[in-house]
Amino acid sequence: MTRPNWDAYFMQIARTVATRATCPRAAVGCVIVREHRILTTGYNGAPRGVDHCTEVGCTVVNDHCARAVHAEANAVVQGALHGVSLEHGVAYCTHQPCINCSKLLISAGVERIVYADQYIDDVAVQLLREAGVALEWFAEERE
Repeated sequence: MTRPNWDAYFMQIARTVATRATCPRAAVGCVIVREHRILTTGYNGAPRGVDHCTEVGCTVVNDHCARAVHAEANAVVQGALHGVSLEHGVAYCTHQPCINCSKLLISAGVERIVYADQYIDDVAVQLLREAGVALEWFAEERE
């Protein structure tokens, strides 16, 4: 058995977190770490106290599910709920963050984002670059 590097290790955890997703349109997971320690996790699903897409169906607006909160946003909210600072953190995301999640990660102080599946959003990439947040594609063959 080969011991995974840190990026591979945390990306596998993000993939496991994604298995809890409750929107059937996409299973997305996010793990935010600092100094190789997990700070928060998040997966896409309805807000607390609201029925999940798996229970009542998706509310689709402009080809996106408006019922589900994105995984990255849920990871940031988890930090806020539990008083955990995400400053200087690294976010491991199963999918490249959208513009709104990118803004949240920037504002939370995340310094690096590692993602597996591409979701092309040029504005998000520009804002991350402007904020000095590293955005890195995780490719299995690079492990």
